[in-house]
Amino acid sequence: MDERLKDILEWLYCIIIAIVLALLFRYYIGTPTIVKQVSMYPTLVQDQRLWLNRWGRTTKKMPERGDIITFEAPSKKTYTYDEIDESNPVAKYENKPAGLFGKFKYYVLELGKDSYIKRVIALPGEHVEIKDGNVYINGEKLPEDYLQSGIVTDVVGAGFEDFIVPENCVFAMGDNRTHSTDCRAFGCIPLEKIESKVLIRIWPLNLWGKVD
Repeated sequence: MDERLKDILEWLYCIIIAIVLALLFRYYIGTPTIVKQVSMYPTLVQDQRLWLNRWGRTTKKMPERGDIITFEAPSKKTYTYDEIDESNPVAKYENKPAGLFGKFKYYVLELGKDSYIKRVIALPGEHVEIKDGNVYINGEKLPEDYLQSGIVTDVVGAGFEDFIVPENCVFAMGDNRTHSTDCRAFGCIPLEKIESKVLIRIWPLNLWGKVD
């Protein structure tokens, strides 16, 4: 084989290996992201850079209350009053990619896929009530020091406000309650749809560190 061709093939081989390893690391271990919406204000602000820990998805570990997570956006984001079923408050995921390449593009490359970033409020088996501008877990008011002063928690229009969180699901909301489309509107998130946990803020540098 021509020496020059051999060198080119070796470089291509190294590049392919590097890309595969990077994709595996991104999917199973962690990845950076940029905050694009205002639903987690003031905890997270638009254009901040975060590092996401995806090891929890790899090990199928249930997040804890207070964790800030990312998850695949449900296919159905709003309901009418007639469609709300608080006996089965699970978000619907009906748009599934077809074919091996379609799944690779959607789940690994994350092309055409929308994700939300919210805070875990309630865990499997817990009774959630949203009333009087507050959140109650198993009958007790949830302390939420991360909210801005004066922020109230309401369900606007048709939504989930009195239910039991199903097994292997979490109930999550944005800290900016009046500007957040979250589980109040579309139901609880199955564990299999949770993508990552926010680990640290990496930009701006003066705010570098763990996000609570």
